[in-house]
Amino acid sequence: MRKKMTQTMNIVVVIIIGIRIRLLTLTFRPKVVGQNLLLIELSSLFLMPSGSILLLLVPFLKGLTTGGLPTFIDVGNSFGAPAIIEDNLIYQLAQNGKRVVMMGDDTWVQLFPHHFHTSYPFPSFNVKDLHTVDNGCIEHLVPALYKQDWDVLIAHFLGVDHAGHILGVDSLLMTEKLEQYNGVLENVVEVLESMSGPGGLHENTMLLVMGDHGQTINGDHGGGSAEEVETALFALSLKNSSSSLPCEFESSSCQLEKEKKRISISSIYQLDFAATVSALLGLPIPFGSIGRVDPELYGLAAGTGEPRILGLNDRSDSGFEEWMKSYVNVLCINSWQVKRYMDAYSASSTIGFSQKDLLHVSELYTRAQEMWSQNIKSSLLCNTKSCNTLSSAIMNQIDAYSDFLATVAGLARSKWTEFNIRIMSIGLCLMVASLFTHVYAIKRLDNLFGLYFTHPGNSGISFMAVFAYTIVLIRASSFLSNSYILEEGKVASFLLATTGILQLQYAIVKKKMVLEGLAFILLVPMLKLGIELGQAKQAVNSLFLKFQPSWTLGILRDSQVLMHVVEIMPLLGLILLACMLYKCILCGALKGILKYVVSGTIFNYVLIALIWASDSDLLSLPMVLEAFKGNLIPRIVYASSLLQLLSLAIFQILSRETGSGQEESTVYKALAMLSSWSSTVILLSGKQGPLVALSSVIAGWCVIKLTRFKQDSDSCCTEDSSFYSFPVVQWSLLATSLFFCTGHWCAFDGLRYAAAFIGFDEFNLIRQAVLLALDTFGFSHILPILGLPLLVALLHSRRKAKQGNNLFPIQLCQVYLMYGLIMAVSVTFTILCVTIQRRHLMVWGLFAPKFVFDVVGLILSDFFICLASLYYLV
Repeated sequence: MRKKMTQTMNIVVVIIIGIRIRLLTLTFRPKVVGQNLLLIELSSLFLMPSGSILLLLVPFLKGLTTGGLPTFIDVGNSFGAPAIIEDNLIYQLAQNGKRVVMMGDDTWVQLFPHHFHTSYPFPSFNVKDLHTVDNGCIEHLVPALYKQDWDVLIAHFLGVDHAGHILGVDSLLMTEKLEQYNGVLENVVEVLESMSGPGGLHENTMLLVMGDHGQTINGDHGGGSAEEVETALFALSLKNSSSSLPCEFESSSCQLEKEKKRISISSIYQLDFAATVSALLGLPIPFGSIGRVDPELYGLAAGTGEPRILGLNDRSDSGFEEWMKSYVNVLCINSWQVKRYMDAYSASSTIGFSQKDLLHVSELYTRAQEMWSQNIKSSLLCNTKSCNTLSSAIMNQIDAYSDFLATVAGLARSKWTEFNIRIMSIGLCLMVASLFTHVYAIKRLDNLFGLYFTHPGNSGISFMAVFAYTIVLIRASSFLSNSYILEEGKVASFLLATTGILQLQYAIVKKKMVLEGLAFILLVPMLKLGIELGQAKQAVNSLFLKFQPSWTLGILRDSQVLMHVVEIMPLLGLILLACMLYKCILCGALKGILKYVVSGTIFNYVLIALIWASDSDLLSLPMVLEAFKGNLIPRIVYASSLLQLLSLAIFQILSRETGSGQEESTVYKALAMLSSWSSTVILLSGKQGPLVALSSVIAGWCVIKLTRFKQDSDSCCTEDSSFYSFPVVQWSLLATSLFFCTGHWCAFDGLRYAAAFIGFDEFNLIRQAVLLALDTFGFSHILPILGLPLLVALLHSRRKAKQGNNLFPIQLCQVYLMYGLIMAVSVTFTILCVTIQRRHLMVWGLFAPKFVFDVVGLILSDFFICLASLYYLV
């Protein structure tokens, strides 16, 4: 049998992080808008008439409702989440006859499919839709307050979250949404107060307004920074206070604001929410909860939350004494439940906690129970002790239970996650084995097909090859440090610049290709600028995706010249790319299907330019361009790209060139393949896309030209695997720099979810996942891999006459193996880093996301290497 709370209370707890409440208006930081401060997202409301609660939250719903620590794997359930099967607050409400009404985000229905008395779910995954969920909540919320058919009412608003993802915190729509929420809250509080008198419908109703997560200044979340993991909870109790909490229970930090008003900010752990609400509603605490019933929230719901704080010798108030007795009883049940769960977990877990930790926890619980049996239990039943003596004994008992609960929570936070060292070691060994397999295959191709190493008399493996191997190892080793992971983009750009300086030095000595060397060196700082903006979590594309200029660059809103430049630059980039493709068509090199594929890309560029021009508020364009707004044009671009890829597949089946023309044919096929992918990737990347594409084209051209110059200048140069190592490493570093330059980083808040909805309003998991993957990995993984044959074809054609046979397919295989080897080395060191740092403070906030992104990137790279090999070689 499970112990059940005998006291039913309505409570309101407040977690206020940078929040002020004035005239029933929520205000946020850090951006001041009038009297409002903007910071975090308002996600849900809770109400509770006569033991009912109105509630509001989302991505951490599982942790909030179960009282357990959310695991990293729960991130994968953010989309299409399965139902929660472990014991939780919503389940206990339903099991104990509480009528729960839900309105808003349909994630609640996915997590709790059979628990609601009435539900009004609305689709929540279209980040461009700021109003459907909110309007649905507004439509049903206030009318529900006049009804008596619910005990717990949940209203989950979502507009602020979507506004942050699309436009960032510093936007007009964000301000409008917050003002809309202020109006909703004023209406809700007005209704509650009007019926809160004795015998009124909402005499015992409690209101909770809270966010489920925070937001960065760019509107993202999912990382580990304070602005993302800290949020606010506003609690309002309509009961009249009969006493005050003792000062020992106050966790508020108070300060005076400008108007000389005293503002107190309290905090509560997410773990404590389920236990506290269960205690207030007289429900069994969820079995897996390790939280503590919060005294301030519990006291507020009981009507003891007035600002006056009792001193140690001012405790004769009967209301306070009754509250103390009630709270110590609740903590007794709370501690029993946590101890019961810890025992069950330790007995069933293969790893569990150490015997030393379990013994310490057991001693704390035993000591608290002995105090309860000897001093408190009989006193509560018989009232034999004086008030002051009893209060002192109860305080000691509360301290004992609180010490036990805090110790368990701290132990769980530090050692909760189980790591199977055996499985982790097997995975690491498999990755190491794959590295040796790559190396063996590369060297085997050198020997079996007539490619050879330079002889010892010719200095063996060249300095450039050794330098390239060293660069790869330096970058991979940097992953052992969390600081270098945070600066990964800067490290990659620095190493890329280092390789460019080495080539520039060689060009200066030879007095040739100096212009190309300088162009490559000057391009790297431009990439680094984008990386700097991305790492500051101020999206590099903020200049191009929205009207508001980036404060990072110091561009003033009234600087019309600069704003026009920002609007025109992406269009000029598209024009330059289209001119390059058109020149290839005019030269007559592209024929047949390849010519039509490239022509289709030029047509797509025109459509993309029209979309951006129609969205511009600065360019005075004809009204006819209004027709290009909406989802039609992006869908045409997607369909055209698919048709281009299908045409190339048909071309590959029907036309196969071998022998002397294979290098030239590969160049044209690579050009057609890159052009067919580029339009979709550029569209998803936003108005920064053409500039990034131009940068990658220029950088790739410089790498090929400088490598060809080295090839022609060195008479001893051979085209074995060591010769290609340096340009392939440069290609890899360029790809990594492009990942960070496009505003991404290895964290879930680095994903641009808005890109997944370009051209679509409704949510489809597979379709949106594909579009999000194309935006995230398009410039950094897909396009570099598909363009890698250009490096081999253009270099090999220069030396083909000196070779006795056509070795182009073998060299292309080697280059792809080398590129895969570089990726595998990075992932192997990432796995090693995560294994070593598995108990690090930043393991879930930094190392685990880095591991996920690297593994996904490796799988995607291997997949496209296989596809590219079939396309270019079969």
